[in-house]
Amino acid sequence: MNRPDPDDVELELFIRGLQLRHGYDFSQYARASLKRRVQALAIATGSRTIGELTSRVVRDDVLLPTVVSAMSVPVSEMFRDPPVFRALRAEVLPILASYPHINIWQAGCARGEEVYTLAILLEEAGLYDRCQIFATDFNDAALAQAQEGIFPVTEARQYAENYLAAGGAHTLNHYCHAKYDHIKFDSALRRNVTFANHNLVADGVFCEAHLILCRNVLIYFTNPLQDRVLGLFRNTLVRGGFLCLGSKESIDYSENAREFVALNRRARIYRLGAPSA
Repeated sequence: MNRPDPDDVELELFIRGLQLRHGYDFSQYARASLKRRVQALAIATGSRTIGELTSRVVRDDVLLPTVVSAMSVPVSEMFRDPPVFRALRAEVLPILASYPHINIWQAGCARGEEVYTLAILLEEAGLYDRCQIFATDFNDAALAQAQEGIFPVTEARQYAENYLAAGGAHTLNHYCHAKYDHIKFDSALRRNVTFANHNLVADGVFCEAHLILCRNVLIYFTNPLQDRVLGLFRNTLVRGGFLCLGSKESIDYSENAREFVALNRRARIYRLGAPSA
């Protein structure tokens, strides 16, 4: 009889304890990446084992924000994968321009890099004044950082290169300014952004969207949870609406795949059926 690894048993107890005590359900997250994050969290909090961490999480409410931040993956960059944003600029925005009002959902917005990317993209397309961006994440700390629009200056060079590669009309400095060791984006870019806590695992539809971006989030989910989230996106999109996923993500093996057509498979941009007549 093969006995399970003690760390794997402790991981399952951690997941169960977090759900029972605080209501956060990570049971359908891919185990390998989740295990690495929990082990790193145990070390960071001075816990000798995952089991010791579990006991602390169950009993110490003060530790919860640290745990939630560790469980999310708030890692991105502005105009990440520039060809994707070139494709959005050329193939999606001209179609969205036909709508009098445009709702966009940035799901799993993390620290907000792609929120500001979207705002700049829409501004340069002349569409931003009739857009509403809903930027959501379950990590309140990441949301707070996204609302500030402040990022390390060490990342500015990469952001600027990505912006130009994505077909930017100016330079990135047109939208931000540097101070000390950070860059801060103009508050005008947030004028049509609503930041909100939303958990893709448990929460439902809250708006009708013409475009959803959820990039490099589904890769951390099991297949059943991926399908659940894609169903949520399907129910959120208007007929003919667009879905943009990360470079390593696909809808091909989902039960919801038949509802979408690939607009640009390389850029992982899909369209929900055809617009109604």
